[in-house]
Amino acid sequence: MSTTRFLTGITTTGTPHLGNFVGSIRPSVAASLQPGVQSFYFLADYHALIKCEDPARIQRSTLEIAASWLAAGLDPEKVTFYRQSDIPEIPELTWLLTCVTGKGVLNRAHAYKASVDKNTAAGREQDDGVTAGLFMYPVLMGADILMFKAHKVPVGRDQIQHIEMARDMAASFNHLYGEHFVLPEAAIDDHVATLPGLDGRKMSKSYDNTIPLFSSREQLKKLIGSILTDSRAPGQAKEVEGSALFQIYQAFATADETEALRKAYADGIAWGDAKQVLFERVDQVIAPMRAKYEDLMNNPARIETTLLAGAERARALATPFIRELRSAVGLRSLAQASSAAKPVKAAKAALPSFKQYREADGKFYFKLVDADGRLLLQSTGFDAPKDAGQAIARLQREGLGALAGHLAPVDGAAEAEVAAALAALAAHAAAAA
Repeated sequence: MSTTRFLTGITTTGTPHLGNFVGSIRPSVAASLQPGVQSFYFLADYHALIKCEDPARIQRSTLEIAASWLAAGLDPEKVTFYRQSDIPEIPELTWLLTCVTGKGVLNRAHAYKASVDKNTAAGREQDDGVTAGLFMYPVLMGADILMFKAHKVPVGRDQIQHIEMARDMAASFNHLYGEHFVLPEAAIDDHVATLPGLDGRKMSKSYDNTIPLFSSREQLKKLIGSILTDSRAPGQAKEVEGSALFQIYQAFATADETEALRKAYADGIAWGDAKQVLFERVDQVIAPMRAKYEDLMNNPARIETTLLAGAERARALATPFIRELRSAVGLRSLAQASSAAKPVKAAKAALPSFKQYREADGKFYFKLVDADGRLLLQSTGFDAPKDAGQAIARLQREGLGALAGHLAPVDGAAEAEVAAALAALAAHAAAAA
């Protein structure tokens, strides 16, 4: 079974609330347990610097968010869970992508355009208050995605542009330097719930209408008691449509429980009684996680150890990949340069070459092309890039017979041509040695 890589980032600027749990944390944890899925979850603390200038808030938010995801069931043994700033290859990749990304692309980014529109409407200079970080953050986001060759990135419809921009960056780099990046796709779930807040608007920190996910039992009861309702008295039938209280209940209850509350609305349940029903149901879900959350919050060193272990797993992928990309753009050891008098580029162009890449089926392939780029040899799929690399080494060392069954026929390429290309590569390697 091929593996699909999913990647999700969480900006560390706030305290998780019930809306985050229902819309992101709960479905993401469930998705991470599916077979054939390799999940990457990261705390986007570099992104947080664009929005927040309070160091203590960023550190506290990082702790709260990490504890929340772990308490909600994210298993760091089954996923790669890391802090963005623990991966130094990501800012390096950001620079490489910056060098292939047109300014015009970034001019069209939604967040930047919104800032310009706001300034224009207020009669200010269009870039007033706009930092280079805000302008460039789509490139950082592209680096987050492309570094780990993510196939799918779960986003809302308002975030699709970021995935499209990451694809553009990857395609530009691949065009210039060869096939290195996987082009990611947006994974959109139109059924993800959006919870209303205390005032009926979407639950959001910007509206200051949230219910923190791990409020104490007493605070949870008080906040639910403050949810806005209409003036209908006990005994009067109540509408579920547009009722924030009912919508929140529906996100935590079973279908049967939801129908029971719907009937109670029709029968004229008192708002105080309905809020008590909601409180008990939400607390039933949250209480077991709350205990884990509080334990984690009291042991920040445990979270730190978990994140560093995740970073180690992430860097096992990132370090060799950034080395590959550095070489691709020419950031190479001078000791590797050819001693031939003619330019390196001309010498390279005169030789056939192997190219490794990954297809949508998750398998790793290689092909041999001649000096003019014509396909001479095509492999079948391998489960890991290491296997494909070892196959190339065997082919060069032992010849075509070494990989019987692993080579697909290529129309128009004679076996003699392939043998000659392999011999040319062997001779070049011997001369370089």
